[in-house]
Amino acid sequence: MVKYDTLLFDLDGTLTDSQEGILNCIHCAAEKMGFELPEDTQKFLGPPLYQSFAEFLGMNEEQVNEAVKIFRERYSTVGLFENRVYDGIPEMLKRLKDGGKRLMVATSKPQDYAVRILERFGLLRYFEAVGGACLDGTRNFKHEVIEHVLAETGISDRSSVLMIGDRKQDVLGAHKTGLECMGILWGYGSYEELTEAGADMIAETAEEAADMLLA
Repeated sequence: MVKYDTLLFDLDGTLTDSQEGILNCIHCAAEKMGFELPEDTQKFLGPPLYQSFAEFLGMNEEQVNEAVKIFRERYSTVGLFENRVYDGIPEMLKRLKDGGKRLMVATSKPQDYAVRILERFGLLRYFEAVGGACLDGTRNFKHEVIEHVLAETGISDRSSVLMIGDRKQDVLGAHKTGLECMGILWGYGSYEELTEAGADMIAETAEEAADMLLA
């Protein structure tokens, strides 16, 4: 496990539990536009917002753009901080940083929001780089964000880089860019989802993740 020098972390469902803010804003957008949310709202946690509105609510492109606008009006001021850091995350990040690992964030959340959240919760200091989606809807998918982070930091040896996340999008995005992925079970994804997606390893707790990565 020592072969991984650089660790890319997902944000939502991996470093922080942001479901309250996300789901409140999705409900606000759906209600204002006259769409009824499905019973299983957990499916909205993980995929890019543009994809979720289209796939789960059947919105067309124009409706998706309007829904994202409504979502962000609330999220940028209120929903952003309806959020909490998962237990053990600061300790895990400190151990990994002290152990010589390069830590970065690769999230489908807009990059500006990601930086504000990490700064608010005192986690930004652990990360060398933070990559996320653009507010104009580009660089939306996980493999695009990963490519952006690797390019921005000048990393060419992908064999020493590991993606860490809680949903199948993290696993699939990592594999699409030639990276291996650690699935984690304290977030929104299940063991079944992560193994079916092909996660290369799985950690149940932040402490176990750090133990594995420093072993």
